[in-house]
Amino acid sequence: MYNLLQPRLDVVLFEIIFPLMCFNDNDLTLWEEDPHEYVRKGYDIIEDLYSPRTAAMDFVSELVRKRGKENLQKFILFIVEIFKRYEAASIEFKPYRQKDGALLAIGALCDKLKQTEPYKSELEPMLVQHVFPEFVSPVGHLRAKAAWVAGQYAHINFSDPNNFRKALQCVVAGMRDPELPVRVDSVFALRSFVESCKDLNEIRTILPQLLDDFFKLMDEVENEDLVFTLETIVDKFGEEMAPYALGLCQKLAAAFWKCINTSEGDEEADDPGALAAAGCLRAISTILESVSRLPHIFAHIEPTLLPIMRRMLTTDGQDVFEEVLEIVSYMTFFSPTISLDMWSLWPLLMEALADWAIDFFPNILVPLDNYISRSTVHYLTCKEPDYQQSLWNMLSNVMSDKNLEDNDIEPAPKLIEVVFQNCKGQVDHWVEPYIRLTVERLRVAERPYLKCLLVQVIADALYYNASLTLIVLQKLGVATEVFNLWFQMLQQTKKSGVRANFKREHDKKVCCLGLTSLLTLPADQLPGEALERVFKATLELLVAYKDQVAEAAKEEPEDDDDMDDGLETDDDDEDDGSMGVDAEDGDEADSLRLQRLAAQARSFRPADDDDDEDDDDFSDDEDLQSPIDEVDPFVFFMDTAKTLQASDQLRFQNLSQTLDFHYQALASGISQHADQRRVEIEKEKLEKASSAAAAAAS
Repeated sequence: MYNLLQPRLDVVLFEIIFPLMCFNDNDLTLWEEDPHEYVRKGYDIIEDLYSPRTAAMDFVSELVRKRGKENLQKFILFIVEIFKRYEAASIEFKPYRQKDGALLAIGALCDKLKQTEPYKSELEPMLVQHVFPEFVSPVGHLRAKAAWVAGQYAHINFSDPNNFRKALQCVVAGMRDPELPVRVDSVFALRSFVESCKDLNEIRTILPQLLDDFFKLMDEVENEDLVFTLETIVDKFGEEMAPYALGLCQKLAAAFWKCINTSEGDEEADDPGALAAAGCLRAISTILESVSRLPHIFAHIEPTLLPIMRRMLTTDGQDVFEEVLEIVSYMTFFSPTISLDMWSLWPLLMEALADWAIDFFPNILVPLDNYISRSTVHYLTCKEPDYQQSLWNMLSNVMSDKNLEDNDIEPAPKLIEVVFQNCKGQVDHWVEPYIRLTVERLRVAERPYLKCLLVQVIADALYYNASLTLIVLQKLGVATEVFNLWFQMLQQTKKSGVRANFKREHDKKVCCLGLTSLLTLPADQLPGEALERVFKATLELLVAYKDQVAEAAKEEPEDDDDMDDGLETDDDDEDDGSMGVDAEDGDEADSLRLQRLAAQARSFRPADDDDDEDDDDFSDDEDLQSPIDEVDPFVFFMDTAKTLQASDQLRFQNLSQTLDFHYQALASGISQHADQRRVEIEKEKLEKASSAAAAAAS
């Protein structure tokens, strides 16, 4: 095709394609008569599909990408010639529209020009000579195009910082231009300059005015991209945004309601108001994250956000449900206390899960965890409504629903874990119902990861109260069945020899605490043979946990794969559907769930399992805190073993005699490591106390 086109390429490129890139009569009419529509069409991806101008830009971009050696220089010389003619002409005869097309071409080719010599070295002089002067052009569309092109090249290395500074100042000034399209293009360009700015003092001094101009523009235009600029500013300045946080949230909330009202009156699926509404909520989350270390601010922001959360946690908010849940998560996690008004959202979360929001269960898990873990007393004592009962109703309905897939209910056992870990000694009456529910689902579970989560519920129950849990398991007639499955899962390995189950540090730690808790039971509840089995399994698991922690410490600091609280989505093996251990069958399918604290960008995607430990995935509750964070499993194990030795020396002696050299060596290593951990823990406490004292003094 290219060979057929080549003889006529100059005609096509310079007489057909380039004129399509230039400002035309239709653009001028729309600019003057309906600037809002001009802006909308300019930033509408649907319009781009049918735009001859966009097609022309794509043609040029592909031509220089695929056939750059033959065509890039020729095209750039053509653009330079337009620049020269424009410079040489008097004001009344300047080819403004051709200059507009030339600037559009330069902006469209930015990626190619940034990495291709000799053009790469000439970008700064080109901007200074041919782009920056148009910031003060008498022609509005050239002022807008100058802002857009400057934004495209804001990330280059300016040899003269004054040139970057001048462009930034011009872009900021453009936000107060009398022409709406110029103001909009200036705001979009500002995002790139904020990202590239090395000296924030350039922006810091004008920040209040900048934010004021930004919200004035938001009152005029509903555009999701506008909010991206605000998010970038908030990200860049972090806690410095604290003085503006309340005002920003109030203005974003007002903008959100305006967008919602607009979108409700517009039946078009691609309504920009709906997209802008979601953008407002994301910006609010960004602000909340930026002031997360200033919890006192949250109480002031809460009244502004409550109406949004209350309405958008119903079916009215299905299009922005993830964004709203993120806000709820921040508010319940970073506020000094969870207010009664915030607790009023709990029933809405339960209703949503029961009616239509099961797909959002991983997202809802985060605020529910926050409610229980950060406001435990209220969760336990309030009876109107009865939060314990409502949680049970929801979990029992979800876990017993045969129509739900295993991955749909994975957050359910995690919530049971939250209850047992945070309400130690205070929910004895829920131990039997939750264990019964867990065992029933365990019998039909197919996915190994769900099986691990359900077994971890048993481990959490043992850590909560080993004696009560064992009594319940025996009462239900499943003790032998459950423990056999658990020990089989602990022993199962992949072809490479790595553990097939309980892969993450958190998984191993929960199992260690549960098994160790069994060692506290008297001989009539845990006979000698069972004691030996539990003791040996715990030793092996502690060694595996120790090795994994050591391996994680060697990794890059930014690699969070092995954080203590990490829970992964495991292999999608097939089994017989019974309460047994899955047969190893080589390739397995994993799921990956990505999320920030409040669950942004969550989705499942398959990933091939190469039968290696590296297939461990992030989970939706990767960064959540837990009461067991402060419990060291090695110290806990050794303390428990010493208690056993002191309380029943003969029983302990019998246990020791059953250990061969291998297990004696493991026990000795764990003992030494526990002593080392005691020293490290004490050192960490002293460092924290010192830091706290220094902070208080300052």
